[in-house]
Amino acid sequence: MKPLQLIFTYAKKYKSSLTITAISMLLLVGAQLLLPWIVKLLVAAVTAPDATMDVMGLVRQLTIIVLIVYVSRAGLQFLRSYLAHLAGWGVVADVRKYIYEHMQRLSLRYYEDKQVGQLMSRVINDTELFEQLISHALPDIIVNAITFIGVTAVLLSLNWQLTLLSTIPIPLVLLSLQIYAKRVRPAFRYRQKELGDLNAMLNDNLSGIREIKAFTREAQEAVRIDERIDSYYRSNLRALKLMATFQPFVEFTSSLGTLIVIFFGGRLTLQGILPVADLVAFFLYLEMFYAPVRNLSNAWEAIQSSLAGADRVSGLMAEDEEPHNSPDAVAITSQVRGEIVFRNVDFAYTPESLVLENISLDIPARSVIALVGPTGVGKSTLVGLIPRFYDVTKGTITLDGRDIQEYKMDDLRQQISIVLQDVFLFYGTVRENILFGRTDATEAEVIAAAQTANAHSFITQLPDGYDTLIGERGVKLSGGQKQRLAVARAVLKDAPILILDEATSSVDTETEMLIQQALERLMKGRTTIIIAHRLSTVRNADKIVVLDDRSICEMGTHTDLMKLEDGLYRRLYSVQRDLQPVMLFGVN
Repeated sequence: MKPLQLIFTYAKKYKSSLTITAISMLLLVGAQLLLPWIVKLLVAAVTAPDATMDVMGLVRQLTIIVLIVYVSRAGLQFLRSYLAHLAGWGVVADVRKYIYEHMQRLSLRYYEDKQVGQLMSRVINDTELFEQLISHALPDIIVNAITFIGVTAVLLSLNWQLTLLSTIPIPLVLLSLQIYAKRVRPAFRYRQKELGDLNAMLNDNLSGIREIKAFTREAQEAVRIDERIDSYYRSNLRALKLMATFQPFVEFTSSLGTLIVIFFGGRLTLQGILPVADLVAFFLYLEMFYAPVRNLSNAWEAIQSSLAGADRVSGLMAEDEEPHNSPDAVAITSQVRGEIVFRNVDFAYTPESLVLENISLDIPARSVIALVGPTGVGKSTLVGLIPRFYDVTKGTITLDGRDIQEYKMDDLRQQISIVLQDVFLFYGTVRENILFGRTDATEAEVIAAAQTANAHSFITQLPDGYDTLIGERGVKLSGGQKQRLAVARAVLKDAPILILDEATSSVDTETEMLIQQALERLMKGRTTIIIAHRLSTVRNADKIVVLDDRSICEMGTHTDLMKLEDGLYRRLYSVQRDLQPVMLFGVN
């Protein structure tokens, strides 16, 4: 979608406000055009050779008219300003809502090489520029265009020869606008990119403030931020320099028209062709004649800045959404049994980088399957295919005998709970984070879920219990506490399929035991897929699947795999067992 088309599409919702704004602007222009004409009548009356005492009556009448005009103008200015801003900020809010909803529908692949701060800049900073266009630039252009037409008509009625002479500088201004547009819009677009980069770096550094302090990187990071701020400062100055060059040129060219009127208008008045009252009115209208041309430069800046922001927003909105539902997608109306089958599955993030190859795997309902293998062999990618975070490149995955791509995606994901090693907790209370699993749960269900996850005891010891604010990403909690909240969240969701991705790998032995107890309760009666590097935690799995070099190389129970003399699992398990005595505080 083109930038202007994008903005106008969302502006349609506010056409009533914009219509009233346009009417108000028309009336304002009429009021502006009336005032110099009143001055003309007054000058003509008081300078007339046969002026009498009746002139005072005319003065009183003109004074009352001017008062009415000023009062009306104040009311019209309020309507024009408020309703234009109502439409402008309304469009900004609607676009931001749509962008966020669109971003939620983008595939995880899109986010893998994107910075959060850069995306936030598009949602917040770039969309805010739309308000300038709708509330300021476009109304100003309309008002100035109508004013220019109206003033031109009045000037022609006063003296058409002098009016034509006054238009001589205008082609120069229009030419400069054309040149300006070609150079300034890219400059403003680059400025917005620099602002996005600055936001991205600030977001990274504030999120990683503990690491910065731990590695005493404050000075180096301050230098990096300073350089980014300076880069944005320079890009902003480059754009503003173009503006600073353009505006004086417009002022100079429009002032040439005033020189023309002084010279030729003075001659016409001395020759008796142009009355003094008309010359005074002509000068008053002349300021209104050139004001729209001068104001156009300011409006043009806002337009170019807004279009630069719209370019970036439309680029984001043009990103393809993840495959969602096929036209004949099937709803899941009750809990599935949880039988998952992989048949000849390949997966690649890009055509040239195959991650999984020829994966065939049967996962019976309510069984416990462990995925093990060296780092980077695709274990997390494999389980990510089940909730369709990614779609298979080749082959099929079925759930209870039906291809998962035939299910409605939201229904499919409702059947799956995931507990990750890197737990993400939202800024808010303990209760709100547990309720993320199921927002309609009762207080009793929340407490029961916390008890199942071995989290209730530490939650009650927090300053405000379940109402304790845990900070951004749960910064006030330990790693084990965050893990147990993640388990509680999964318990509350009560999904028939459970995925545990390194859920106990980064905690001490005592905490691991608490989490393991909670997980054992959670796993009962569910199809469970465990990813683990610590092989001692998966000895009792119904089936252990060993991945290496993009495919399954071994499969069986712990006992079966330990019988393979040159097996990868046996080798990995033996290495970990030998290292066990030198582990510190139970952490490997």
